[in-house]
Amino acid sequence: MFGRWLGNRTNRGGGAGGLLSAVPVPPSAGVLSCRVLDPVNEPVRHAEFAVSDAMGRKVVTGGMDPFGSFVATVPAGDYRLAVSAEGFTPYRANATVGESTHASLGDVMLQVAHPPALPDAGDWEIDPLHSSVGFTARHIGLARIHGRFNSFAGAIRMADRMENSAMHVVIDAASIDTAVKMRDDHLRSGDFLDVERFPTMEFYSDRFVHKGGSRWAVTGGLTLHGVTRTVTLDTEYLGVGRGLEGETRVACRATTELHRDDFTITWQTMLARGIAAVGPSITIDLDIQVLPKG
Repeated sequence: MFGRWLGNRTNRGGGAGGLLSAVPVPPSAGVLSCRVLDPVNEPVRHAEFAVSDAMGRKVVTGGMDPFGSFVATVPAGDYRLAVSAEGFTPYRANATVGESTHASLGDVMLQVAHPPALPDAGDWEIDPLHSSVGFTARHIGLARIHGRFNSFAGAIRMADRMENSAMHVVIDAASIDTAVKMRDDHLRSGDFLDVERFPTMEFYSDRFVHKGGSRWAVTGGLTLHGVTRTVTLDTEYLGVGRGLEGETRVACRATTELHRDDFTITWQTMLARGIAAVGPSITIDLDIQVLPKG
C-alpha cells in the first residue's frame, strides 16, 4: 500500500495529512520515506536501507516493499539515509524529520555499479594469515556456537576467462577450534569428524558462474567425513588490492550451508521436549585473500 501511495505522490513532502493520517505517529516523531528506482525507472525491490542518527547509530533498517519503497517512523531529528542493492552504487543522503511531519526524499535513482576488475590469469594461493574458514552451528535450538579451522591451504588457477578457473582447498580437520577444549575433542572424535580416519576435508571446483555484479557461484565437490557431495559457495568478489609491501592481493567472501546427514555425521542427543542438542545444518563462512603463487 505504501509503495503505491508513494508512487503516485512522489516529492510531495511533509505536512500533517496524507500518509500521516494513515500511519500512527507518536507526537515526538515523524515519517521518513523514499522510493528506489533503477536507471530505467523500475523499482529496485531487493534494495535495503539503513537510517542512522547524527551520532552514527543505526535507528532502523530494512528492505523495500514490492514497489521499491520504504516508510519509517523515527523520532524527530537529523538523519543519514543509506540505500544499497547488489549491482548498484550505494546512495546516501541527509534528511531532517520534524515532529508530526512527513519527510519524503521522493524517487531515489540508483546507478549501476561497475564490477571490480578481475585478477590476472595465473596460479594463486590462499594466504592463511589473512583468511578464515569459520562455521556456525545451532545449539539446543536456541543459541549458536561459532568455530573455525585454523589450518588450511588452497590454490586457484585463474583463467583468462574467469568462468574457466579452478580451485583446490585442503582443510586440516583436527584444527577445529571453538575455544572449548572438551567440545573440540568431542568434535574430533568418531561421533563427528573422526579425524583419525578422515584427517582432511577437501573442496575442488572448476565451475565459476557469474551471477551479476560482484556475485559468483562457485560449485564443486566437498569431501568431508569420507563422503563427497556437490556444494555451491555463494561468493562475493571484493576485487584486487595492494598489501602493505606492495604485493597484489585478491579478496572474496563466501557462504554455504551443509547438512550433517549428507556427510553421515549423524550423532545426536535429544533434550527435553525433543529438542536436538546440535542442529542438523552448519553454516560455513569464508573470508579469503589470495596471492600470486611464489
